[in-house]
Amino acid sequence: MSKRPNNRALLARRHALAALSLAPLAPQVARSQARELAVTPAQTLGPFYPRSAAERPAQIDADLLTVQGERVLTKGTPLYLTGRVLTRHGRPVAGALVEIWQCDANAVYHHPDGGAESERDPYFQGYGQARTDANGAFHFRTIEPVPYPGRTPHIHVRVQSPAEGALATQLYLPNHPGNERDFLYRRLSAVERAALALNRVPTAARHPLALGTRVTANVDLVLG
Repeated sequence: MSKRPNNRALLARRHALAALSLAPLAPQVARSQARELAVTPAQTLGPFYPRSAAERPAQIDADLLTVQGERVLTKGTPLYLTGRVLTRHGRPVAGALVEIWQCDANAVYHHPDGGAESERDPYFQGYGQARTDANGAFHFRTIEPVPYPGRTPHIHVRVQSPAEGALATQLYLPNHPGNERDFLYRRLSAVERAALALNRVPTAARHPLALGTRVTANVDLVLG
């Protein structure tokens, strides 16, 4: 009966060769893990950013809707807008000031030059502020944006962080028919459009600002 051959030396050589063949992959993995996030594309503040207290509504909190009990008095489709503020290395930015502003369902901004005040929805705040938490998260209750004369639907956003800088941009409804006619939206690449998209899903969150909303949009804002 023949003895079983001893393949230890052969296996050892094969393991050594396999290790050498895999060695170049280590730096690639490290580079992949260190890959930076794309900075959120910046856009103009626009003419209706309330630069002073006189141009802002009396209330400037994160709830832009007026609700009585379970009834939303504000016109438009209630939207729970949430997301995070991040560095390009993926770290959450805590304590950042996030501002949003938009026209109401009648296409009037809460601004002295934002349209006929008589046509303004008195139950829509039009502008709000929130601070990010330890995870970089922010929360707003607002409405889905509607078209404004000459513009596709959009929500203005401004982020300010003493440590990470500032960002002003605008968020859009993907696939809205007015997008391709919008002079600012047309300048965006496909990747930039995806970064600024308000991808809506039915509201399932239990956050207080999600109450009374029908849809939720989640957007990450990356400072660079």
